[in-house]
Amino acid sequence: MHSLKALIRYCLMWVEGWFDWAFGPKWNPTYCLGALGYFYFWIVGVSGLYLYIFMDSGIPASYLSVEYLTHDQWWLGGVMRSLHRYASDAMVIMVALHIIREFAFDRYRGSRWFSWVTGVPMLWLIIIAGITGYWLVWDMLAQYVAIASTELLDWLPIFGEPIARNFLATSHLDGRFFTLLIFLHIAVPLVLLFIMWLHLQRVGHARINPARGLAVGTFAMLLVLSFISPATSQGIADLSRVASPVELDWFYMWVYPLTDIVGPATIWIGSFVGTIVLILIPWIPPIKKKLPAVVSLDNCNGCTRCAVDCPFNAIIMAPRSDGAVFDFEAQVDPDLCTSCGICVGSCPTATPFRRASALVPGIDLQDPSLATLRDEMEKQAAKLTTPGSVMIFGCDRSLKVAKFKSASIATVSLPCTGMLPPSFIDYVISRKLAAGVVVTGCRRGECHYRLGQAWMEERLDGIRDPRLRERVPRERLARFWAAPTDGRTFARDIEQFQRTLIDLDSKATDPEQSEAAQ
Repeated sequence: MHSLKALIRYCLMWVEGWFDWAFGPKWNPTYCLGALGYFYFWIVGVSGLYLYIFMDSGIPASYLSVEYLTHDQWWLGGVMRSLHRYASDAMVIMVALHIIREFAFDRYRGSRWFSWVTGVPMLWLIIIAGITGYWLVWDMLAQYVAIASTELLDWLPIFGEPIARNFLATSHLDGRFFTLLIFLHIAVPLVLLFIMWLHLQRVGHARINPARGLAVGTFAMLLVLSFISPATSQGIADLSRVASPVELDWFYMWVYPLTDIVGPATIWIGSFVGTIVLILIPWIPPIKKKLPAVVSLDNCNGCTRCAVDCPFNAIIMAPRSDGAVFDFEAQVDPDLCTSCGICVGSCPTATPFRRASALVPGIDLQDPSLATLRDEMEKQAAKLTTPGSVMIFGCDRSLKVAKFKSASIATVSLPCTGMLPPSFIDYVISRKLAAGVVVTGCRRGECHYRLGQAWMEERLDGIRDPRLRERVPRERLARFWAAPTDGRTFARDIEQFQRTLIDLDSKATDPEQSEAAQ
């Protein structure tokens, strides 16, 4: 399984790199798969509401009302029907890609199991909602879907009599059947919406909306497709004859041809087993639980920064329990903590300048602790012996910075770049441990812990606490967000940055050259 995930992950990184080049990280659709799925859900909902206004129930009223929307009111009703169809298909694609991406990047295990498990029933609901929608049109495709679905359901021992008999003749159906279908087609998405809300309950700062430009662009694509290739019916259903040939929507209906090949028993057993496997996959194989973050009340002032910055809502602020003058204290839920260390990077007491007492911030990881990282940083800096020396702070989950070590490059890897307090950068430059500092980590949109890269950017830009001090010369700081597939580009960027540092040091030691440059 590890090899499979690695293969998919590297393929995705390669594709995402090209999308970054074409659209930029903000508009890269692969970084917003879940948000795009939500966006398409609302397009489906709004267009479906419009269609419902004109929808009649019964035979042939259902078919005729859809035909009226498609042809007589093509300029709006037909567009709405096409948007409803294509946005539904797009949502299926986004959900499928979202599942594959979360699996490949290993974002479904440990404390993140809840989002994965709550996502499994959403697959069933999406399929059910899509299939019932095709029934409502009551064309030849709907006839095929109705007969194939009821024959599939009849294999289950839940009905007293075979329900497929209802489709032997038109006289067996009436308006109540379509009323039930309309109810199901509306009720299922409402249940889906609730589970979508539940799906994000353990996710802090959840992005449920794509970037505005990305949303407008993809909506425009669906709208253009609706005009170029409008959705149409396939002729009114006729139960006195076999519905053939029909054009299937393979996003929803791939199961029917497969049923003809393997039989309903195989389909139901495979679906049941597949669902159970999907639910259990976060624990296959069991993951080694990392030690959660710990709070030191002697150094916690209840500032709330760690709770605000936690990407997984693992930290809450509770009333003070030690009698200190502060109102609140941070409390960590070990079941939700992913041990990313982002909370450590947000703590104002996490500073390497502390020498009078042990380096114990208000909140810290147990492995590695902040004190351990400072010791490692100083140890690696002591090995630098050439001009243009650089201290690289990297991320365990991204490009392996250790392979860039040399006489002029020292490296320290953290669980997440977001664990790095900006004061560490100040410490390296002000104490002259290196000529410059490079901060790297997961590419924008690929952060394993979701927000580590974003929070670090904001801290360095001075728009998020704790901020990088103004006294730190920005020309001695570089940020290169790189995936494991960006090794060559990263190496070239480091070389260029080192040449810049050498020029800066040369000007600093040669006043005449510095004056001439000015």
